[in-house]
Amino acid sequence: MELARAVSARGELVLRRRDGGALELRVNGVFVMDDQETSSEELLASAALAAVRHPDRVVVGGLGLGYTVRALLADARLGQVLVAEIEPELVGWMRSGLVPSVLDDSRVGVVVGDVRAVVADLVDASVDAILLDVDNGPDFLVYNENSAIYTSGFLAVCRAKLRTGGVLTVWSSSSSPALETAVTSVFGDCEVKPVPVALQNRAETYYVYQGGA
Repeated sequence: MELARAVSARGELVLRRRDGGALELRVNGVFVMDDQETSSEELLASAALAAVRHPDRVVVGGLGLGYTVRALLADARLGQVLVAEIEPELVGWMRSGLVPSVLDDSRVGVVVGDVRAVVADLVDASVDAILLDVDNGPDFLVYNENSAIYTSGFLAVCRAKLRTGGVLTVWSSSSSPALETAVTSVFGDCEVKPVPVALQNRAETYYVYQGGA
């Protein structure tokens, strides 16, 4: 059942309720996420939190259905989390209650904009973690323009914004040697964490890539 639909400069967003009750988000007809299998979003958060001693300020690229942010908020050490979400309607759906909200927590701020611009505007050495979950990874882009997010050029910008001991964590729906190479070239090393998931009764493996400053 379709709950909401919106069209932006990048295409069409659809929020729907599947038979069985799962909430699902699609962009331009492409499955992005649902609220039934959220373990990889939660691992994205837990991997970043485990790598930093004091997560005083964290940046998340991509609001989605809120599960990465929700997992961050469960850690009492968290200071502030800034979310960059390019689609204003997705933020609106969460504020209206169509999607369970994480935006009413005082630790959360949201900026409607491209994560590349949001990160570039940060002061150097000002954040403890940057988490990127903006589409389905470098090989299954929701928007073609997002390919630049996974290159060493943008990853180097992210590194400059991290404090010493900070971490960059990137979600991907598939194994990406190119992303591993890019993270390694910027950070000197890349930890790859496979995440087995059950996606609508299919066994799949998602991946989390991580580099430390």
